[in-house]
Amino acid sequence: MFSTGQLIFAILFFVVFVVIVTLSYKKDKKLHRKNYKGVIWILVSFITFIIILFLIKYFLKN
Repeated sequence: MFSTGQLIFAILFFVVFVVIVTLSYKKDKKLHRKNYKGVIWILVSFITFIIILFLIKYFLKN
């Protein structure tokens, strides 16, 4: 399906991409803590909302 060169390129690209993203995140970690404080509650609210929608669908279907 893929040639050896393509597989090597894909693996190297993935490794380099993960390293760059990790380094960028570590560099901006303090800034993210300051700017995105409290964002976890938005995530919890969104997940709760989705669960409530599925529960409503389940109970109205039965």
